[in-house]
Amino acid sequence: MNDYEQEDPIPQGDLALQITALPRETNGFGDIYGGWLVAQMDLAGTAMASRVAGGRVATVSIDRMAFMVPVAVGAQLSFYTQTLEVGRSSIRMLVEVWSDDPVSSEWRKVTEAVFVFVAIDAAAAPAGGPAPLSACPPPRELERQRWRAADRGQAPRRLRARGMAAKMP
Repeated sequence: MNDYEQEDPIPQGDLALQITALPRETNGFGDIYGGWLVAQMDLAGTAMASRVAGGRVATVSIDRMAFMVPVAVGAQLSFYTQTLEVGRSSIRMLVEVWSDDPVSSEWRKVTEAVFVFVAIDAAAAPAGGPAPLSACPPPRELERQRWRAADRGQAPRRLRARGMAAKMP
């Protein structure tokens, strides 16, 4: 277990989006499509990155995503975002998805990924964008550990499906 992993996991960052998983987002087996979930993560990340950038942003990459548990129809999904790094025109942001299962009342982490956004102007060209990282508030120790892990190219933590249920904070 890495230092930044926790025995009783809780969402990291700010709540950016909540949505209920509906039957129209399922595959033939009744599970929510992973692609639909990625699209919702992109929406949540874009909303927060555009606040940081003070304008329009575009997604340029998604790094190392793994789905930890399936999402049931009717689950209330919560999308949390945490800014990891702000460059001259780019923003690295952690997006986590948590599920509140309506049947079991379990609060579980579904997935996480690091998204990279770039500030763009009206012509969709890279803009000067956000303030440099030095102008941002100092990160907490957990954020520093995540930055170091991301800089080493390590995948986001892989939580086992069993034992990862936690009560809603």
